[in-house]
Amino acid sequence: MNIFRLAGDMTHLLSVLVLLLKIHTIKSCAGISLKTQELYAVVFATRYLDIFTSYISPYNTMMKLIFLGSSFSIVMWTFSLYLEAVAILPQLVMLQRTRNIDNLTGQYVFLLGAYRALYILNWIYRYFTEEHFVHWITWISGLVQTLLYADFFYYYFQSWKNNVKLQLPA
Repeated sequence: MNIFRLAGDMTHLLSVLVLLLKIHTIKSCAGISLKTQELYAVVFATRYLDIFTSYISPYNTMMKLIFLGSSFSIVMWTFSLYLEAVAILPQLVMLQRTRNIDNLTGQYVFLLGAYRALYILNWIYRYFTEEHFVHWITWISGLVQTLLYADFFYYYFQSWKNNVKLQLPA
């Protein structure tokens, strides 16, 4: 360990802290490249694999864990948005195949869709009432998720309006 490595590590750590502070305080990743964050996550995951096989020092291990954790927390949060947008697809496909849907399952799927639709209204409200509230990734993935529910909503409301058991078309 020398002063240059320590200064380099601390500068790198400071860059991560500044990035996390930006994301936390203004609730935005505007101007930050997700692709860069994904590439850094892969860099650290491949470079720091030795954390499991070769112990060097507490400092070395701590720095590697910080860089791995910070990179993946940024990337995995975004991944979770993408994944949540399509997570309902297996449930909708299963309902489409079985066609007859019991009341509780229908209510479960309806409430999941309603939750996302209400969040969209929340985002619209916050856009007009809060500064710097622009979250394109969140908005687009939430809109995609809500659109996936649209067909289900139509049949849900039709069955409710006509007081018949919920059935999806084949």
